[in-house]
Amino acid sequence: MTLIKSISGIRGTIGGKYGNNLTPLDAVNFGCAYAQWVIERNPKIKNKVVIGRDARISGNMIQNLVQNSLISMGVDVIDLGLSTTPTVELMVQKYNANGGIIITASHNPTQWNALKLLNENGEFLNSEEGKKIVDYSESKNFVFSEVYNLGKIIKNSDSMTAHIKSVMNLKLVNVEKIKSKKLKIVVDAVNSTGGIIIPDFLEALDIEVIKLYCEPNGDFPHNPEPLKKNLTDLSKKVLENNADLGIAVDPDVDRLVFMCENGELFGEENTLVACADYVLSKTPGTTVSNLSSSRALNDVTQKYNQVHFYSAVGEVNVVDKMKKHNAVIGGEGNGGVIYPKSHYGRDSVVGIGLFLSLYVERGLSGSQLLETYPKYFMLKEKINLSPSLNVDKILKKIAEKYRNEKVDLVDGVRIDFIDCWVQLRKSNTEPIIRIYSEAVSTEKARALIEEVEDLIKKLIN
Repeated sequence: MTLIKSISGIRGTIGGKYGNNLTPLDAVNFGCAYAQWVIERNPKIKNKVVIGRDARISGNMIQNLVQNSLISMGVDVIDLGLSTTPTVELMVQKYNANGGIIITASHNPTQWNALKLLNENGEFLNSEEGKKIVDYSESKNFVFSEVYNLGKIIKNSDSMTAHIKSVMNLKLVNVEKIKSKKLKIVVDAVNSTGGIIIPDFLEALDIEVIKLYCEPNGDFPHNPEPLKKNLTDLSKKVLENNADLGIAVDPDVDRLVFMCENGELFGEENTLVACADYVLSKTPGTTVSNLSSSRALNDVTQKYNQVHFYSAVGEVNVVDKMKKHNAVIGGEGNGGVIYPKSHYGRDSVVGIGLFLSLYVERGLSGSQLLETYPKYFMLKEKINLSPSLNVDKILKKIAEKYRNEKVDLVDGVRIDFIDCWVQLRKSNTEPIIRIYSEAVSTEKARALIEEVEDLIKKLIN
């Protein structure tokens, strides 16, 4: 069992002992630390924070603990109840709140939960801000409010409806043309809150929705990460129903992947590529993705004679780079689309709106549209490690091993070869090394990953 504190929040497994797992005491402690951070930034006002959660079994418990912690320190809470990460981000802006918390462990399995922390812009915290909150949680020098200064809970039950309306109002989302096509789409929402917002959004576009695992009960029927190996049921459902597309999202709805009409995955890397292709065709400008994302976005950007930039992995790093270069679109290759005309956060609802606008404009099937994009093959693996291992030392030795190649140490170790690349980076939330490889063939990408995996095993042993 595990508890991980990082700049992005606190994440852990439910149950066990305080300090070793995400227990009620840990949730309260971190909630108070976040409240202290908010109050110190805005000491002369009554602060308010937006809180929402995915459908995890432990979600209601953790949310109650956290929001009561904020109330105890005099912070008002706008309680969205069941919600999504991008919805909370948007609601922070809508209500001019001083921050936001999403109770979600994103793509992690059912036994996990977490607090994802936002600033007053509805964006993830930077490293300095996150470190302050971790420090506060360790010092525990909290000052609680007296009885007449306690915060209060303000319930909001229509945040996802507001989110949907905001996407339908985006200039580039071609609502009328999408409606005219009368599409049929299968949705796999892994029994979380995507099972509410995605069908509602599609139905607002006059799309026939076939629901698969859309009951928001937190009982994940498969590994919730939207990867090909976890989406076999979606593939079958698309074929059985002769659907135009399939859609899969992760539990907090910030990662998005499409399934073609032939039951083959469009690919999470190509979610951002396709959305960027559409946006660039209407509003040329720079694009940004992280160093673990496909070269295909760079290729598509160059097609429009525009410039692409890479950032370190992490949404906050992508957003910072997007703001620096005034990017028209950006995101991460894990199916995360960030469209600034909506907000600076990965948003599957926005991604669906942009993708479907491209889909109906081009008039191609999913498989035909996929053929129009560069053919790269990316593999993503991970190696589980003992928490006691020095991951930085392992990565340093790997960089030394490949010192004669082009090595980038901005984010872990990325090694670029002529027609392929591999990146190794430690996770901020789990005791693992993530390995990404991309090449012009699956075989070459696999061989490169196996080569690096063998090297890591030798270094560990």
